[in-house]
Amino acid sequence: MSKFILAAAAALLSTPVFADGHAATGDAEAGEQQFNRQCVACHVVADADGEVLAGRNARTGPNLYAIAGRQLGTVDGFRYGDAIVELGEGGTTWTEEAFVGYVQDPTSWLRETLENDRARGKMAYRVRNEQDALDMFAFLATFGASE
Repeated sequence: MSKFILAAAAALLSTPVFADGHAATGDAEAGEQQFNRQCVACHVVADADGEVLAGRNARTGPNLYAIAGRQLGTVDGFRYGDAIVELGEGGTTWTEEAFVGYVQDPTSWLRETLENDRARGKMAYRVRNEQDALDMFAFLATFGASE
């Protein structure tokens, strides 16, 4: 019984917990592999000092550093589409649910969330597998402003 309790405690302690207290349901290690396969052509994770922590210094998409809990459309110097900026100005933040919905179908997610059939996403790429998206968010959630 004590081995089970130790294993459960280790699993809980190794899972990222977000500001809202919810734990990620993805696997950060698998997310790193998916990020390196699917995201690095457009995105980078670089801290405030400019140190690249993941990716290859790509500039097509915004820096994904400290994305978990961050307001949508707020990376300085990146030119976002109107729809994502509108959501951010309304207080929407990157949660696991929002991230997964967005990366699987950016335009559809924006249209549904804003209830606006004219909303458009600038990101053309789609993550086809929901588990991959969950894993990517868990990986990205390991990079935060508190590092």
